[in-house]
Amino acid sequence: MDIQTSLLLLAAGVAGGIINALAGGATLITFPAMLAAGLPAVIANASNAVAISPGHLIAALADRGKLPPPTRRTISYVAVATVGGAVGAGVLLLLPERLFLLPVPALIAFATLLFGFAPQIQGWTVGRHKAAALPSTGASGAILGLSCIYGGFFGAGLGVILTAVLSITEPNDIRAIKALKNLLATCVSLAATLIFILQGAVRWPETLAMLLGAMVGGFAGGFLIRILPAHIVRQFVIVAGALMTVVYAARYWF
Repeated sequence: MDIQTSLLLLAAGVAGGIINALAGGATLITFPAMLAAGLPAVIANASNAVAISPGHLIAALADRGKLPPPTRRTISYVAVATVGGAVGAGVLLLLPERLFLLPVPALIAFATLLFGFAPQIQGWTVGRHKAAALPSTGASGAILGLSCIYGGFFGAGLGVILTAVLSITEPNDIRAIKALKNLLATCVSLAATLIFILQGAVRWPETLAMLLGAMVGGFAGGFLIRILPAHIVRQFVIVAGALMTVVYAARYWF
Protein backbone atom coordinates (compact mmCIF):
# COMPACT_ATOMS: atom_id res chain seq x y z
CA MET A 1 0.00 0.00 0.00
CA ASP A 2 1.53 3.30 -1.08
CA ILE A 3 1.55 6.52 0.93
CA GLN A 4 -1.23 8.15 -1.11
CA THR A 5 -3.58 5.21 -0.47
CA SER A 6 -2.68 5.25 3.21
CA LEU A 7 -3.50 8.95 3.46
CA LEU A 8 -6.77 8.45 1.55
CA LEU A 9 -7.93 5.73 3.93
CA LEU A 10 -6.72 7.61 6.99
CA ALA A 11 -8.61 10.72 5.87
CA ALA A 12 -11.74 8.68 5.07
CA GLY A 13 -11.52 7.09 8.52
CA VAL A 14 -11.23 10.50 10.19
CA ALA A 15 -14.20 11.79 8.18
CA GLY A 16 -16.18 8.65 8.97
CA GLY A 17 -15.43 8.90 12.68
CA ILE A 18 -16.51 12.54 12.79
CA ILE A 19 -19.65 11.80 10.76
CA ASN A 20 -20.63 8.92 13.01
CA ALA A 21 -20.13 11.08 16.10
CA LEU A 22 -22.26 13.91 14.69
CA ALA A 23 -24.93 12.27 12.56
CA GLY A 24 -24.12 8.66 11.59
CA GLY A 25 -23.68 7.33 8.07
CA ALA A 26 -19.91 6.80 7.96
CA THR A 27 -20.18 3.80 5.61
CA LEU A 28 -21.33 6.09 2.80
CA ILE A 29 -17.85 7.65 2.96
CA THR A 30 -15.63 4.79 4.10
CA PHE A 31 -16.84 2.00 1.80
CA PRO A 32 -16.29 4.01 -1.42
CA ALA A 33 -12.86 4.95 -0.05
CA MET A 34 -11.98 1.27 0.24
CA LEU A 35 -13.09 0.78 -3.37
CA ALA A 36 -11.07 3.81 -4.46
CA ALA A 37 -8.04 2.26 -2.78
CA GLY A 38 -8.27 -0.56 -5.31
CA LEU A 39 -9.72 -3.31 -3.13
CA PRO A 40 -12.14 -5.79 -4.75
CA ALA A 41 -15.72 -4.99 -3.75
CA VAL A 42 -16.24 -7.94 -1.38
CA ILE A 43 -12.85 -7.42 0.32
CA ALA A 44 -13.54 -3.67 0.49
CA ASN A 45 -16.88 -4.30 2.20
CA ALA A 46 -15.41 -6.79 4.68
CA SER A 47 -12.42 -4.57 5.47
CA ASN A 48 -14.67 -1.53 5.89
CA ALA A 49 -16.90 -3.46 8.29
CA VAL A 50 -13.92 -4.33 10.49
CA ALA A 51 -12.53 -0.78 10.37
CA ILE A 52 -15.71 0.90 11.60
CA SER A 53 -17.02 -1.89 13.88
CA PRO A 54 -15.70 -0.36 17.15
CA GLY A 55 -18.18 2.50 16.70
CA HIS A 56 -21.16 0.26 17.43
CA LEU A 57 -19.58 -1.09 20.61
CA ILE A 58 -18.62 2.38 21.83
CA ALA A 59 -22.18 3.61 21.25
CA ALA A 60 -23.59 0.65 23.20
CA LEU A 61 -21.22 1.19 26.13
CA ALA A 62 -21.81 4.94 26.17
CA ASP A 63 -25.46 4.42 27.14
CA ARG A 64 -25.12 1.10 28.96
CA GLY A 65 -27.34 2.35 31.78
CA LYS A 66 -30.31 2.09 29.43
CA LEU A 67 -29.46 -1.38 28.14
CA PRO A 68 -32.32 -3.83 28.80
CA PRO A 69 -31.99 -6.57 31.43
CA PRO A 70 -31.15 -10.08 30.16
CA THR A 71 -34.76 -11.20 29.77
CA ARG A 72 -35.82 -14.04 27.48
CA ARG A 73 -36.85 -11.52 24.83
CA THR A 74 -33.56 -9.61 24.99
CA ILE A 75 -31.54 -12.82 24.77
CA SER A 76 -33.60 -13.94 21.78
CA TYR A 77 -32.98 -10.59 20.08
CA VAL A 78 -29.24 -10.89 20.70
CA ALA A 79 -29.26 -14.43 19.29
CA VAL A 80 -31.17 -13.31 16.18
CA ALA A 81 -28.78 -10.39 15.66
CA THR A 82 -25.70 -12.56 16.06
CA VAL A 83 -26.93 -15.31 13.75
CA GLY A 84 -28.23 -12.74 11.25
CA GLY A 85 -24.89 -10.93 11.14
CA ALA A 86 -23.03 -14.21 10.59
CA VAL A 87 -25.46 -15.31 7.86
CA GLY A 88 -25.18 -11.96 6.07
CA ALA A 89 -21.40 -12.14 6.17
CA GLY A 90 -21.51 -15.73 4.90
CA VAL A 91 -23.78 -14.78 2.01
CA LEU A 92 -21.42 -11.95 1.07
CA LEU A 93 -18.40 -14.26 0.98
CA LEU A 94 -20.23 -16.96 -0.98
CA LEU A 95 -21.33 -14.55 -3.72
CA PRO A 96 -19.12 -14.30 -6.78
CA GLU A 97 -17.51 -10.87 -7.01
CA ARG A 98 -19.53 -9.90 -10.07
CA LEU A 99 -22.84 -10.61 -8.31
CA PHE A 100 -21.90 -8.29 -5.46
CA LEU A 101 -20.76 -5.56 -7.83
CA LEU A 102 -24.19 -5.34 -9.48
CA PRO A 103 -26.16 -4.27 -6.38
CA VAL A 104 -23.42 -1.97 -4.99
CA PRO A 105 -24.92 1.25 -6.49
CA ALA A 106 -28.39 0.19 -5.28
CA LEU A 107 -27.06 -0.58 -1.79
CA ILE A 108 -25.40 2.84 -1.57
CA ALA A 109 -28.58 4.51 -2.86
CA PHE A 110 -30.73 2.59 -0.35
CA ALA A 111 -28.44 3.56 2.52
CA THR A 112 -28.43 7.20 1.37
CA LEU A 113 -32.24 7.29 1.27
CA LEU A 114 -32.43 5.72 4.72
CA PHE A 115 -30.01 8.30 6.04
CA GLY A 116 -31.81 11.14 4.28
CA PHE A 117 -35.19 10.17 5.73
CA ALA A 118 -33.84 9.23 9.16
CA PRO A 119 -35.43 12.29 10.89
CA GLN A 120 -38.87 11.29 9.55
CA ILE A 121 -38.27 7.69 10.62
CA GLN A 122 -37.17 8.87 14.06
CA GLY A 123 -40.31 10.99 14.30
CA TRP A 124 -42.43 7.98 13.40
CA THR A 125 -40.55 5.99 16.04
CA VAL A 126 -41.37 8.51 18.75
CA GLY A 127 -45.03 8.48 17.72
CA ARG A 128 -45.00 4.69 17.62
CA HIS A 129 -43.60 4.39 21.12
CA LYS A 130 -46.28 6.73 22.48
CA ALA A 131 -48.95 4.42 21.10
CA ALA A 132 -49.59 0.94 22.41
CA ALA A 133 -46.88 -1.39 21.21
CA LEU A 134 -47.87 -4.23 18.96
CA PRO A 135 -47.27 -7.69 20.33
CA SER A 136 -44.07 -9.41 19.31
CA THR A 137 -44.84 -11.94 16.62
CA GLY A 138 -43.04 -14.37 14.39
CA ALA A 139 -43.38 -11.81 11.61
CA SER A 140 -41.61 -9.10 13.61
CA GLY A 141 -38.88 -11.60 14.53
CA ALA A 142 -38.46 -12.46 10.87
CA ILE A 143 -38.18 -8.76 9.98
CA LEU A 144 -35.54 -8.30 12.68
CA GLY A 145 -33.65 -11.32 11.34
CA LEU A 146 -33.73 -10.02 7.76
CA SER A 147 -32.53 -6.62 8.97
CA CYS A 148 -29.58 -8.25 10.74
CA ILE A 149 -28.73 -10.36 7.68
CA TYR A 150 -28.63 -7.13 5.67
CA GLY A 151 -26.39 -5.67 8.37
CA GLY A 152 -23.91 -8.53 8.04
CA PHE A 153 -24.06 -8.32 4.25
CA PHE A 154 -23.58 -4.56 3.86
CA GLY A 155 -24.55 -2.67 7.01
CA ALA A 156 -25.05 0.93 5.89
CA GLY A 157 -28.24 2.30 7.42
CA LEU A 158 -28.63 -0.66 9.79
CA GLY A 159 -29.14 1.61 12.80
CA VAL A 160 -32.11 3.35 11.16
CA ILE A 161 -33.65 0.00 10.17
CA LEU A 162 -33.23 -1.50 13.66
CA THR A 163 -34.71 1.59 15.32
CA ALA A 164 -37.79 1.37 13.12
CA VAL A 165 -38.19 -2.39 13.64
CA LEU A 166 -37.76 -2.24 17.41
CA SER A 167 -40.25 0.62 17.77
CA ILE A 168 -42.99 -1.70 16.49
CA THR A 169 -42.65 -4.24 19.29
CA GLU A 170 -40.89 -2.42 22.12
CA PRO A 171 -43.02 -0.32 24.52
CA ASN A 172 -39.94 1.27 26.10
CA ASP A 173 -38.85 4.88 25.86
CA ILE A 174 -36.95 6.02 22.80
CA ARG A 175 -33.61 6.11 24.62
CA ALA A 176 -34.05 2.47 25.66
CA ILE A 177 -34.86 1.57 22.05
CA LYS A 178 -31.69 3.35 20.93
CA ALA A 179 -29.62 1.47 23.52
CA LEU A 180 -31.10 -1.86 22.41
CA LYS A 181 -30.45 -0.90 18.79
CA ASN A 182 -26.80 -0.21 19.60
CA LEU A 183 -26.51 -3.56 21.39
CA LEU A 184 -27.99 -5.48 18.45
CA ALA A 185 -25.89 -3.56 15.91
CA THR A 186 -22.82 -4.49 17.96
CA CYS A 187 -23.81 -8.18 17.84
CA VAL A 188 -24.35 -8.01 14.08
CA SER A 189 -21.04 -6.23 13.57
CA LEU A 190 -19.00 -8.54 15.80
CA ALA A 191 -20.47 -11.69 14.23
CA ALA A 192 -19.86 -10.41 10.70
CA THR A 193 -16.33 -9.17 11.37
CA LEU A 194 -15.39 -12.46 13.05
CA ILE A 195 -16.52 -14.35 9.93
CA PHE A 196 -14.61 -11.94 7.68
CA ILE A 197 -11.43 -12.30 9.74
CA LEU A 198 -11.59 -16.08 10.01
CA GLN A 199 -12.16 -16.39 6.27
CA GLY A 200 -9.23 -14.13 5.44
CA ALA A 201 -11.44 -11.55 3.71
CA VAL A 202 -9.82 -8.55 5.42
CA ARG A 203 -6.93 -6.55 3.95
CA TRP A 204 -5.20 -5.49 7.15
CA PRO A 205 -2.97 -2.61 5.98
CA GLU A 206 -5.96 -0.75 4.52
CA THR A 207 -8.20 -1.71 7.43
CA LEU A 208 -5.74 -0.54 10.09
CA ALA A 209 -5.17 2.78 8.31
CA MET A 210 -8.91 3.45 8.24
CA LEU A 211 -9.41 2.18 11.80
CA LEU A 212 -6.77 4.60 13.07
CA GLY A 213 -8.46 7.45 11.23
CA ALA A 214 -11.89 6.45 12.56
CA MET A 215 -10.60 6.51 16.15
CA VAL A 216 -9.11 9.98 15.64
CA GLY A 217 -12.29 11.17 13.93
CA GLY A 218 -14.52 9.79 16.66
CA PHE A 219 -12.46 11.60 19.29
CA ALA A 220 -12.52 14.83 17.28
CA GLY A 221 -16.26 14.47 16.71
CA GLY A 222 -16.81 14.62 20.44
CA PHE A 223 -15.48 18.18 20.36
CA LEU A 224 -16.92 19.22 17.00
CA ILE A 225 -20.43 18.24 18.05
CA ARG A 226 -20.42 21.34 20.26
CA ILE A 227 -19.75 23.76 17.41
CA LEU A 228 -20.60 22.08 14.09
CA PRO A 229 -24.34 21.87 13.30
CA ALA A 230 -25.39 18.27 12.68
CA HIS A 231 -27.63 19.26 9.74
CA ILE A 232 -24.58 20.47 7.80
CA VAL A 233 -22.92 17.09 8.30
CA ARG A 234 -26.13 15.34 7.28
CA GLN A 235 -26.34 17.34 4.06
CA PHE A 236 -22.73 16.56 3.25
CA VAL A 237 -23.29 12.81 3.76
CA ILE A 238 -26.46 12.82 1.62
CA VAL A 239 -24.71 14.66 -1.22
CA ALA A 240 -21.72 12.32 -0.97
CA GLY A 241 -23.99 9.26 -0.97
CA ALA A 242 -25.90 10.50 -4.01
CA LEU A 243 -22.65 11.25 -5.83
CA MET A 244 -21.24 7.80 -5.00
CA THR A 245 -24.45 6.20 -6.26
CA VAL A 246 -24.07 7.94 -9.62
CA VAL A 247 -20.35 7.16 -9.86
CA TYR A 248 -20.72 3.45 -9.12
CA ALA A 249 -23.86 3.10 -11.22
CA ALA A 250 -21.88 4.48 -14.15
CA ARG A 251 -19.02 2.09 -13.38
CA TYR A 252 -20.95 -1.12 -12.79
CA TRP A 253 -24.20 -0.68 -14.73
CA PHE A 254 -23.20 1.16 -17.91
